[in-house]
Amino acid sequence: MKYYLSITLFVSSLLSFGSWAQIARTAEQDSILAERNRKTQADYQQMLEQLNIQSIRPGVNGSNPQAPNAANYDELKANIYPNIPVVLQLNNGKKVDSKRAWNYHRKPEIVEDFEREIYGRIPDNIPPISWKIISTENKMMAGFPVEVQKLVGTVDNKRFPSISVQMEVTIGFRKDIKKAMPAMMELAWVFPPGMNRPPAPANEIPWTEQVIAKGWAFIQLNPTTVQADHGAGLKSGIIGLMNRGEYRKADDWGSLRAWAWGASKVLDYLETMPQIKYTHVGITGHSRYGKAAAVAMAFDSRFAIGYICSSGAGGLKLYRRNYGELIENVAAKNEYHWMAGNFLKYAGPLQWNDLPIDAHELIALCAPRPIYIGVGGNGDSWADPYGMYLAGKEASPVYELLGKKGLVSDSAPRINEAKTQGEIAFRMHDKGHVTGPNWPNFIEFASKYLK
Repeated sequence: MKYYLSITLFVSSLLSFGSWAQIARTAEQDSILAERNRKTQADYQQMLEQLNIQSIRPGVNGSNPQAPNAANYDELKANIYPNIPVVLQLNNGKKVDSKRAWNYHRKPEIVEDFEREIYGRIPDNIPPISWKIISTENKMMAGFPVEVQKLVGTVDNKRFPSISVQMEVTIGFRKDIKKAMPAMMELAWVFPPGMNRPPAPANEIPWTEQVIAKGWAFIQLNPTTVQADHGAGLKSGIIGLMNRGEYRKADDWGSLRAWAWGASKVLDYLETMPQIKYTHVGITGHSRYGKAAAVAMAFDSRFAIGYICSSGAGGLKLYRRNYGELIENVAAKNEYHWMAGNFLKYAGPLQWNDLPIDAHELIALCAPRPIYIGVGGNGDSWADPYGMYLAGKEASPVYELLGKKGLVSDSAPRINEAKTQGEIAFRMHDKGHVTGPNWPNFIEFASKYLK
């Protein structure tokens, strides 16, 4: 049964990107998926009723240019709302011109807006986690001896014993290095048996081997062991545990915030490991997990650096742009669970321009720490590469106010051109919706910070 659940967990999410794998489903799997869809519909409908929303505007079709609702990929039609919120201006209109004003006044305003309207609030009474190493393997990676530990973090569920949360984590570190080493933590795509993800190019070295060769450790968190990736799962996982199996309120956290919370709890554990220099741990994720990695970086200042890959809408793409993935897509039944319920308002009675904030302010919350925005130049238009580049440019004044450089660039990004002179970096590689081509350049960039 666990295998069947794992299969159905990924079916609809894969369809939203175009199929990454060939999946043959059995009748039992179809039944499980149908029940999950029924529960998702019920959860979605009750949230609309909470918000007094009659209907949600439909999203766009990113794969069929002939569809009536085909996504726009014409830059001339992208800027429907060209005026985005001014990042260094208080809600009362006063200009922010000092570090103190940013840290004590403007930054809290932005955090409140993101928590209330976009990602939701984390409960303040989450129970403790107990960690257990369930296996240890010694192996060679990149020509070096490496110890790989698999752990499970079990959340105390005395408050609601019928829901169990067991976070699955893998940690690998060099055995020949006798001092604490930097590390990169990935919110990892974990495919169940029988699913074939697209093969990496023959000459591409896995990122885990690249960081091991650099003398860094790697950590991989399976996000769906923290919170399921569908609306039906909002009554289970860490969100369901905290709500005792009941529906969310409109400003409760969604899956992105829950996955980011899971990353922070892993970072708590890393503080106890002598092998890891926990003040030099970076966070990375791709696509929906790129969105979550950006949230983790923004809300937990302990992450030293972020490599945010193809995050698109709900991540680092400006919400006010009509290009590729839109608010309406994220607010649809297959993705709404990522966000707070309040987010649905901006695909219903309200418009994109009614948002009090935009994605550049999520980057601003990361300041002055370095953040690397990666995306594909061919086949990754859904993520809106230029919209993420613009968000980086618009966040730069905060970095400059804090004494750092933002995104140093005088021209639009070109394929395989690395803009890495400032603390906000950007690179658009020549492949599609993948992360591998940017890893060597990110490691070069990160080496300035992860010593």
